[in-house]
Amino acid sequence: MASLQEQFLKAGLVDKNKVKLVNQDKSKQKKVERRTGTVSVDEARIAAQELQRKNAERARELNAQRDAAASQKAIAAQIAQMVKQNRQSKGNGDIAYNFTHGSKIERIYVSAAVQAHLMAGRLVIVCLGGVTELVPKVIADKIAERDASLVVRVKKVSNEVDEDDPYAAFQIPDDLMW
Repeated sequence: MASLQEQFLKAGLVDKNKVKLVNQDKSKQKKVERRTGTVSVDEARIAAQELQRKNAERARELNAQRDAAASQKAIAAQIAQMVKQNRQSKGNGDIAYNFTHGSKIERIYVSAAVQAHLMAGRLVIVCLGGVTELVPKVIADKIAERDASLVVRVKKVSNEVDEDDPYAAFQIPDDLMW
């Protein structure tokens, strides 16, 4: 294959005098480098390497973002599948059960048996896509490992009384609904 100079000559882009001048400049530069012992810096090559390095770095960042998005999507699909397969019936909704999700107080209607399971901690509320579902505690723990913001934990009420509590003498009835 012909050199680039020969190809340019054949195409008529450069003439023989221009090629001769370029070759003379190259030989002069090499002579000066040999005499002084310095190496000339090819700025175009360095710029091309820098551009290639930046493009590779950007490609790595984009791949990392794409992988993270795919991972989040897979986790969301796993959570949706776990909720769908393990959701429990709320029973005949005659008792209002209030709970806090985030900063809001929400309400679902459940049966007395389901309310007892919720208060005992055997069932846990999961808010997924604006829908509240009841799942067993084991499944809720697995969901919480993936995304804890979806699981609503019921705080156990302790029967211990503080010494400084001014209302220690007044007991709260068990059947009090708020």
